[in-house]
Amino acid sequence: MGDVIDLTGDGGVIKTVVSQAKADAIAPTEDLPLVDVHYEGVLADNGEVFDTTHEDNTVFSFELGKGTVIKAWDIALRTMKVGEVAKVTCKPEYAYGSAGSPPDIPPDATLIFEVQLVACRPRKGSSLGSASEERTRLEELKRQRELAAATKEEEKKKREDAKAAAAARIQAKLESKKGQGKGKGKAK
Repeated sequence: MGDVIDLTGDGGVIKTVVSQAKADAIAPTEDLPLVDVHYEGVLADNGEVFDTTHEDNTVFSFELGKGTVIKAWDIALRTMKVGEVAKVTCKPEYAYGSAGSPPDIPPDATLIFEVQLVACRPRKGSSLGSASEERTRLEELKRQRELAAATKEEEKKKREDAKAAAAARIQAKLESKKGQGKGKGKAK
């Protein structure tokens, strides 16, 4: 894991980089305020998962700075680049505070999120020169995902072929042992 960074100066939002983004990755800006993230949130007290996008492989999208998410996310996501994965620890005053978010998040809960910044986009209707760059980057990301899926499928096929070959060898061995026993019957 990477360095531990106190993003607020009071220990309220702590970021630890789990996986670095590529050096040329883009980050959220005024022109690219819409972000897409994958995340898993757990309660710091007991490690219980209270929310995740991983189970259904969805992406959570929101606009930074609009108050639609907890303060810690607005703060932390501004420091991330596309492709980066970070662990973000949020004290209650930067999360749901003394009210909590029943029934899943109790009052005064410290939360830990593992967040991956998947994409940054302009607002709908924005004319932006870098929108074509973003489109190109997203196409590249799609191509990389397809390559990863193809590789995974290829590995699965190799495992299945290896299992089939092993089963055939075992079957051949069994058949040869059956053949050895014929004609050597014991006299009674």
